[in-house]
Amino acid sequence: MPNPRVLKLADQIKSIVAQMLEKRIKDPRLGFVTITDVRLTGDTREATVFYTVYGDEAARAGSAAALRSATGLIRSTVGKRLGLRYAPSIAFVLDALPESVASIEDLLARAQAGDAAIAEQRENATYAGESDPYRRKDEEDGSDASDSDLGEPDSDLDEPDGDLDDSDSESDGPADGSAGATDPGRA
Repeated sequence: MPNPRVLKLADQIKSIVAQMLEKRIKDPRLGFVTITDVRLTGDTREATVFYTVYGDEAARAGSAAALRSATGLIRSTVGKRLGLRYAPSIAFVLDALPESVASIEDLLARAQAGDAAIAEQRENATYAGESDPYRRKDEEDGSDASDSDLGEPDSDLDEPDGDLDDSDSESDGPADGSAGATDPGRA
């Protein structure tokens, strides 16, 4: 975790460099430059300034040359305005943000085209078998191998067996026909 003081100094360096590029640097090679980030080392001796340039490769090369030639002036101004004992050395690095954004947008466009192709195939597709491959109870299909292996019709599964139901018997005693004595010696 960077020191809060270092983060604050990096933010101040970013605003100072942006103001310098806007008002003080009058190099005609300098194009539309935007300062995206500043990273400062923990000892505040080295600052890396990330920038982007609006335009083509020639505008980027011209802006890089203009920034290299103005590095000394920018460093001395940063040191004076921040009041640091040692002015940080400044290195300008072209930010790869636009190229990474372009590559991500390209990947998203390819994914969207793939999704559209799959959606079109899905709309024109037909089922390999039946539209509903699952069996229902109300359908009677005699070719079911699992029912024929058991040898029992489906109707026996739904009705209870009459032999197991003792609630209709007329005797109040036990089902085995004994008189209700539990101990054979007492009967």
